[in-house]
Amino acid sequence: MKIKAFISALKSLQFDNTFNPYFDTCEVHDYDASALQRRLMLENILKEAIHVEVDAIWIGRDLGYRGGRRTGLALTDDQNLSKHLGRWSLKAEKITKGQPIKERTATVVWDMLENINSPVFLWNVFPLHPFKAGQPFTNRNHNSHERKAGEEVLSLLIELLKPKRLIAVGNDAERSIMKFSNNYEVLKVRHPSYGGQSDFVKQINHLYKNQ
Repeated sequence: MKIKAFISALKSLQFDNTFNPYFDTCEVHDYDASALQRRLMLENILKEAIHVEVDAIWIGRDLGYRGGRRTGLALTDDQNLSKHLGRWSLKAEKITKGQPIKERTATVVWDMLENINSPVFLWNVFPLHPFKAGQPFTNRNHNSHERKAGEEVLSLLIELLKPKRLIAVGNDAERSIMKFSNNYEVLKVRHPSYGGQSDFVKQINHLYKNQ
């Protein structure tokens, strides 16, 4: 599976009440070239990632409106975009209008990654931003149809990166990545939202205790 083919498959995903940051343009926050920028960023990260031994793919549920909808990168908000790209020796460019927006989950994830040297790739079961009908700046759980499509893309990503292990961030992610447990070590940590921050921190520290 080539990188450009992967990006093309991702770009083509379209569902009702979802925002595809690699194809769609937000009328409120995006510039005309924002979707193109997000595609190129992800493509460049993948070009770097295939040349290293990826320790793990951390896999969340789906993109949020304060984070991945804007950056096109899982578990990453505006304030941590430069850190994300910096881990792959890349530089960040301004993608959206206005001041940077902070997302709670992204903040916790990147606080932990600051102390982890191993190559970690971030992704979601459903790689788009699902929202409530008529309310684009809300979050909702992806449905079974969307999850199936997301799992197909995730399978392509795993084939591309061949990580040593898969780490589910939360129960929703675990249900999907257990399908890959015959070929990969699958682990789960608690999602840092809804009171799970302390457990998430302890579990990640345990998994990376020798770093």
